[in-house]
Amino acid sequence: MTIPIVPATQSGAAPRDVQHYMRAGLLQLTSLPPLSLYVHLPWCLRKCPYCDFNSHESRGELPEARYLDALMADLEAALPLVWGRQVQTIFIGGGTPSLFSPQSIDRLLSDIRARLRLEADCEITLEANPGTFEKERFRAYRDAGVTRLSIGVQSFNDQHLKALGRVHDRAQALAAVEEAAAAFETFNLDIMYALPGQSMADLEQDMATALAFQPPHISIYHLTIEPNTYFAKYPPRLPEDDAAYAMLDRITELTAGAGLARYEVSAYARGSHQCQHNRNYWQFGDYLGLGAGAHSKLSFAHRIVRQVRLRDPQLYMAGALAGHAIAQDEDVRRADLPFEYMLNALRLRDGFALQEFTERTGLAVTAIARGLQEAEARGLIQRDMGQVRPTERGFDFLSDLQSLFLAD
Repeated sequence: MTIPIVPATQSGAAPRDVQHYMRAGLLQLTSLPPLSLYVHLPWCLRKCPYCDFNSHESRGELPEARYLDALMADLEAALPLVWGRQVQTIFIGGGTPSLFSPQSIDRLLSDIRARLRLEADCEITLEANPGTFEKERFRAYRDAGVTRLSIGVQSFNDQHLKALGRVHDRAQALAAVEEAAAAFETFNLDIMYALPGQSMADLEQDMATALAFQPPHISIYHLTIEPNTYFAKYPPRLPEDDAAYAMLDRITELTAGAGLARYEVSAYARGSHQCQHNRNYWQFGDYLGLGAGAHSKLSFAHRIVRQVRLRDPQLYMAGALAGHAIAQDEDVRRADLPFEYMLNALRLRDGFALQEFTERTGLAVTAIARGLQEAEARGLIQRDMGQVRPTERGFDFLSDLQSLFLAD
């Protein structure tokens, strides 16, 4: 059963009454998954040519106070949908959240704590860029309650940073990582590979520089050309696929040698420093998304719902303050749940338990039996005592593996 999408308007849509989500339906969820909170701060100094996120170049002073007011109005309208549930993790993403002052981040987290129950050891991540003035704020973000910093380094090579349209240079990147390492026990470095003009030697230099800081976590992404970006209109020349695969193999070798385990397709961590917020996504947990263009996935006894907030920051602020922040609101189709679950769970090295599939989707294992059989026959997964894991081949051909669970 599909609920029609609420059409996006200039003022958005009013939230539905909670009874609408609690009515009888086709799914039978015996328990609710862990809940995370995502907060989107949409402004950047400059839009990167490869970026397809909902980010907007800042022009003049940011409306920090008004935007925080809108976020809290949005949260209060959503509270009935998550009432009584504890928040396991918070992720403040963007955009460039480190453009917001530490005072604003302190107010944001204080306002959230006043409205939601947080786990005692709640992981709170803030995305930051290596710009000089942002670096000066890192310790203040920690004092405001941020426990984990994620720094968008992308590369330590000035030529590649320029090709990517980044506003920082190598020196700023080095200074930012040094400051993050001093201020935070847990921090993440975002690194990209298969960049325009990048050689294997260039990649190895980037990785050597990153690993010299002994980061507890690295996220590594292949540069891809996304629709509706500057690079889609004016595509740069990227390394051939074989060269990119060789780069990824080398990344995995270098990170393993530095004590970082590849626990997810794009994520490498040391010891207990895996990103719990992202793990909740990959394990098909719930998340409430606040902010311009933010997405939510929320479970109820008989349905799983996805929501999207208004994308334009100005329209979002006006809509949220008027109680109309939602642009889209729909049930996930029962037939689409196997693919949606596998799209996330198969990204993890340790895969998923069959019992957890049933708990998180409300479906019987028979809904994925044919796909699992074919995946096993192709050598893409292995099964052991109710646990399903992607093989090395499954990791290498993840899209092919996930596609086996698409609805007919």
